[in-house]
Amino acid sequence: MPADVCTAPRGELLFRRTIASPWVTYVESGCVALGVMEGAVMEHQLGVVEGPCWLEASAAVLDLPHAVDCMAETELRLRRVPLAEFRRSLTAMPEAAHTVLHDVALAHRQQTEFAVSRLAKDAEARCAEWLLRHAQTGEKGAMAVQLQQRKRSIAAQLGIAPETLSRVLRHLRERSLISGSGRMLKVDDPGGLRLLAGV
Repeated sequence: MPADVCTAPRGELLFRRTIASPWVTYVESGCVALGVMEGAVMEHQLGVVEGPCWLEASAAVLDLPHAVDCMAETELRLRRVPLAEFRRSLTAMPEAAHTVLHDVALAHRQQTEFAVSRLAKDAEARCAEWLLRHAQTGEKGAMAVQLQQRKRSIAAQLGIAPETLSRVLRHLRERSLISGSGRMLKVDDPGGLRLLAGV
């Protein structure tokens, strides 16, 4: 694949979360911080990757915007491959290999989104996002979530205490975003939940 070779100084913002990039970046040398930025500051850091490695390649494989903000922690030497060229090379892979790559990229993406959600969102926003992700649409267009796990397990996934989950669900009911109790919750205001979740 043709690639442009370039350098990036320490502190340069390489990718912005939720924004798609026209290229895929390979870090030949140097360190990159991954996380969630507030303004020009890395407010929540998920970790650091060190070259040689592909940077946020799951986004390119899945044709999605970036899931995290990426900033140079040291001076970097980079190779940038045009996204269209990168994706064209994927189609040349054997189907089985392409399926495995896609599945691994999807699992990596879900884990990254979950980690970002836990860092950047409060308990209500995390709970709203979880409800939206697990909601099923019925025959009449109504959305509902069947709680197939114990609340303790759901709370652990969200990184909150079971008591906090119960309190958040009560608040969501009071705001008429959801209704019901027990193992079935109706999503009465999907738009309100999306607004709360920031999605």
